[in-house]
Amino acid sequence: MKRETKKSRDNETIVFDIAKPVKQKPGCRSNGRNVGSEPGAKEPLGLRIIGGKFRGRKLQYVGDNRVRPMKDRVREAVFNLIGPSIKGMHAVDLFGGTGAIAIEAISRGAVSTTIIELHLPTAALLKKNLETLDLLPVCNLYKTDTFYWVKNEAAHPSKDFPWIVFCSPPYEFYSARQADMLDMLNRLVALAPADSMFVIESDQRFDLTLLPRVPEPNRIRSYPPAVIAIFMK
Repeated sequence: MKRETKKSRDNETIVFDIAKPVKQKPGCRSNGRNVGSEPGAKEPLGLRIIGGKFRGRKLQYVGDNRVRPMKDRVREAVFNLIGPSIKGMHAVDLFGGTGAIAIEAISRGAVSTTIIELHLPTAALLKKNLETLDLLPVCNLYKTDTFYWVKNEAAHPSKDFPWIVFCSPPYEFYSARQADMLDMLNRLVALAPADSMFVIESDQRFDLTLLPRVPEPNRIRSYPPAVIAIFMK
């Protein structure tokens, strides 16, 4: 995969991973690209950071159906399950969307974050959310397909800190792209430093025993339609 850097108007270097171009209508998944859920407007959610140093800060979100932000109550429950172990970890958000999960992780003590988001308008809004909170110095934002990114080890974060990997894709990826999903997660588990943590959001249709590590029963929670599973390397 080729990588290019482009200087923006404010002289900030933005990293682009250049994959083979694929012609595609917005929102279509028939060609296997990672574009999220179907396009179209819906009522914007009131997104805010739940805990930590940015508690109460609001995030921009336009309500595009390509983005399915984790609901506040689910995000709060997830970070309660994770607890203080997030402190000192590097957060990896595989399907970035608004950046709410990655920003919540930083707010609660993660030292840095890597975010991957393919949809360019969504990535631009995500970048604004990072700028508003002055988080660009500790965030690597990749505007690329998650399934390409995971195969590009040069783009992966340092192994100086354990990773906490958040996998919250469109639910249908677990069926329509199950082989890709499992290959991606197996690669990351193999590459991640010791004591890394994986937080998986799916729905009830996905068989959690297919994960690289089968989560302990007490590390699985249901918040319909979401199912959260956490396992350690």
